[in-house]
Amino acid sequence: MKVCKFGGTSMADAGQVNKVCEIMLADPARRVLVVSAPGKRSGAESKVTDLLIACADAALEGRDGSKSQEQVVARYAAIQQDLGIEAALIDRIRSELARRLTAHRADRGRFKDAVKAAGEDFAALLVAAAFRARGVAAVYVNPAEAGMLLEGEAGNAVLCPESYERLSFSLGAMLEHPDRPIIVFPGFFGATREGAVATFPRGGSDITGAILAAALKADCYENFTDVDTVYAVDPRIVPDVRHGIQEMTYREMRELSYAGFGVFHDEAVVPAVRAGIPINIRNTNHPDLPGTRVVPRREAATCSVVGIASDTGFVALYVDKYMMNREVGFGRRLLQILEDEGVSFEHMPSGIDNVSVVMRDARFDADRETRVVARIQAELKPDAILVERGHALIMVVGEGMQYAVGMAARATRALADAGVNIEMINQGASEISMMFDVRSPDRDRAVRALYEAFFA
Repeated sequence: MKVCKFGGTSMADAGQVNKVCEIMLADPARRVLVVSAPGKRSGAESKVTDLLIACADAALEGRDGSKSQEQVVARYAAIQQDLGIEAALIDRIRSELARRLTAHRADRGRFKDAVKAAGEDFAALLVAAAFRARGVAAVYVNPAEAGMLLEGEAGNAVLCPESYERLSFSLGAMLEHPDRPIIVFPGFFGATREGAVATFPRGGSDITGAILAAALKADCYENFTDVDTVYAVDPRIVPDVRHGIQEMTYREMRELSYAGFGVFHDEAVVPAVRAGIPINIRNTNHPDLPGTRVVPRREAATCSVVGIASDTGFVALYVDKYMMNREVGFGRRLLQILEDEGVSFEHMPSGIDNVSVVMRDARFDADRETRVVARIQAELKPDAILVERGHALIMVVGEGMQYAVGMAARATRALADAGVNIEMINQGASEISMMFDVRSPDRDRAVRALYEAFFA
C-alpha cells in the first residue's frame, strides 16, 4: 500500500487534478492521497494559501477582504467547472469560507489557522468529487474525525503521540472496506483536543503525508512535486547539471536538506524516516520517470558523492585564548552564553587555543551579538574575539566517502584551483559529508568547482 502526497502545483487547475486522478488509478497500491492547496497557475498569480492569509488578516484588522475571498472561491470554481463536478460543491465552499471568516477571533492564531486550513480542505473535497465523477469510489476524510490530534502554538503545531494509533484504526477500517475507496486526506492541518483547527508549519502537507505513511505502515511514501528528480547540485548554480540522484539514504537526505536542498524540508518526513518507510520523490507531469528514492540503506560505491548542497546566511564567532585546552568547562560556558540568548549553533570546529562557532545569521542579530560578546569578554577572558558575517556553507555528501582515501584533498584542490579561500573545513564523525565554509560571494564559484571535481 502506498501513501501519495501531491503539492500545490499538482492542484493548480483541472488539468493537473486530472493528472493526479490518473496517477492514483494507474497503480492499485495507491490508496491514500494527501492534497495541498492549489498553487500558482502562472508566475504572477497568488497561491490559494496566500489569498487565504490575506482574507484572515483583513478580517482581523477590520478591513474589507471580499476581493481575496472571491478570488479563493473563483479558483475552486474554475477547477469545478472544467472537471464537470456538481456546482453545489462551490456553494458549500463559499458558505464554509464565510463561516470561518466570521468565526470567533479571541484567539487570533487559531482563527488564522482555521482560515489557512481551508485551502487543503476544499481541495480534498474537490478531488474526492473528481474521482466520483469518474465512477471511482473515493472518500473525503476530515483530519479531526480521523484522529489527527495536534498540540502547540498556532501555525507551528506538532502531532500528539496517540494520533498514530487513532489514524491507523480509522483509516485502516476504510482501507479494508469492500469498495476499496481511495482516501482523500487534506494536508497541513489537524485539530487540538479542544476541537480547534491547528496547522503545521508552512509546507505541512509533506508532514501529513509522512504521518499517514507511518501510521498505516505503508510500503512507500510517494511525494509528487514538479521536478523529475533531485539533482546532484542546484540547477540555478550549475544550469547544465544532468546528474539526477536515483537513490540516497535518509542520512544523505538530512545532510543535503540542511544545506539548502529545497525539494522538501527534511524535518517534514521525520515520521516516515523513523518508521523506515522508503520515500519516492516524483514528478506529477512525468509520472513514468522513476524520480529519486530515499531509503534507509543503499549500496554505495567507493569515492561516490551523491550531491553537493550550499546555503548562505551564516555568521562565524571566533574565540581565541592561550591554553584554552587546559581550561575545564570553557566550551560548556561558551555554549551556555549562546543558550541563554536562545541561539543554536551549526558547527563548532576547534583547535587547542581557539574555537569557532558557526550560526545562522538570522538567529544572531546585532543586539544578541553585543550581549554575547560582552559576556564572553567578562566571563571567559579571551585573548581575542571576532564576529564575521557573510559566510556560506557547502556540503559534499555521499555514503561512499567514508570508504575512500583522498576525498578531502580532491575537494580542496578543486577549490584552490578556482581561487576560493576556505575559511573552515569540518568532517562529521559519520564521514558521509564534508563541510566547507567560504565567503558568500565565493559560494557559486566554489559549488561549480566541486561539481566539476566530483561529477564532470
